[in-house]
Amino acid sequence: MQFKTGSVRILLFKRKWWTAAACLCLALAMLCVVNYPVAVGASAATRQLPIYCVQRDQKMVSISFDAAWGNEDTQQLIDIMEKYQVKATFFVVGDWVDRYPESVKALHDAGHEIMNHSNTHAHLPQLSTQAIMDDLNACNDKIEAITGVRPTLIRPPYGDYDDNSIRAIRSMGMEPIQWDVDSLDWKDLSAADITRRVTSKVGPGSIVLFHNAAKHTPEALSGVIERLLQEGYTFVPISQIILTGDYTIDHTGKQCPA
Repeated sequence: MQFKTGSVRILLFKRKWWTAAACLCLALAMLCVVNYPVAVGASAATRQLPIYCVQRDQKMVSISFDAAWGNEDTQQLIDIMEKYQVKATFFVVGDWVDRYPESVKALHDAGHEIMNHSNTHAHLPQLSTQAIMDDLNACNDKIEAITGVRPTLIRPPYGDYDDNSIRAIRSMGMEPIQWDVDSLDWKDLSAADITRRVTSKVGPGSIVLFHNAAKHTPEALSGVIERLLQEGYTFVPISQIILTGDYTIDHTGKQCPA
């Protein structure tokens, strides 16, 4: 049997072309599976999420501070915010309340919200439902004993949560709160870097995360407040920026009107 050289070359070329095309299609299919799971819609609909930010038409923003260890700058933060007539939300750990009850009272007397950051700064996903409720109630009791106000908001320690911990929190009538703007002040960034980072990321309905004992937070706070005031933002505690009544939380953690 004889084969024509040209026919063989054409046949081999076609086979190589189809093989390459098949490989390309397979690669594209795998890429889609990795970067866009088919179940993303279902997962987003069933996963329990805290509030990261709020859909707001007005230029409103909430500043929050986590207080778990040190207390060096608390009064300075109070003084800075008093100068600008800004009210913030402080999430405090029960153990911190035990060590610094006078600071808890000072924050409350200055008009700031005192909310729950757990009793011992434990990882909530590692606790049972009952243990979570006991922990949060212990912290709530300590705060209420000083301020006369029982917290309604909780920031999970380390920003760590799972479906069970979020369900446990909401079963207590509390709302779990995260943030959409992280100052990264705990990394000892310079005041200029903190100010630049925060002001470039804030949008209407943002919740900003600071820490009460970070190295350059007091220095950066004035710059952040002044810049956002110039841009037309108003500052409100988190309980005033979140929505009440019927709402939904999308897959990014944004709270939206139902």
